[in-house]
Amino acid sequence: MTQAEALGLGHVPDPSDLRLLRKALGQFATGVTVVTACECSDEATPVGMTVNSFASVSLSPALVLWSAARSSMRHAHFTQTPAFAVHVLRDDQEALVQRFTKRGDGFDGLPYTLNAEGVPLLENMLARFECITEARHDGGDHTIIIGRVTRFSMPSKGAPLVFAKGEFGRFLSET
Repeated sequence: MTQAEALGLGHVPDPSDLRLLRKALGQFATGVTVVTACECSDEATPVGMTVNSFASVSLSPALVLWSAARSSMRHAHFTQTPAFAVHVLRDDQEALVQRFTKRGDGFDGLPYTLNAEGVPLLENMLARFECITEARHDGGDHTIIIGRVTRFSMPSKGAPLVFAKGEFGRFLSET
């Protein structure tokens, strides 16, 4: 341990080794979502992505944001789509996380419906936010996507799925 670290002065982010920065960021617990859209093509294929970078921006107007990794195979779909939906997962829906990761099955065999904008909607989520893309911003190795919430719902009850320190878990309330 360096003297600066011992004094609590911290580390400088090192682009050649981001593991320590990732570990520090992992100390902050987040919820887990699946963001869905329709692929911008003639075939209108549904696409989804597991995301933990979701946040509220504004209540009036109703705006939310999330970040899409530029390295994702689905990045182009989400940065070009005019509409998307954010599905907040319950603590018993970890299997959906895996479906919408890089090597997951996605929508194969999964029931969904399409909203008026053609966005695939998943069932039985803790909460769902249907959005029109409001803005996109460069965010380094991510694109920050801001959506205007056009509809939202809370179709099921339960505890949220939480991600921290590289692991999934649940929020335990004392009430």
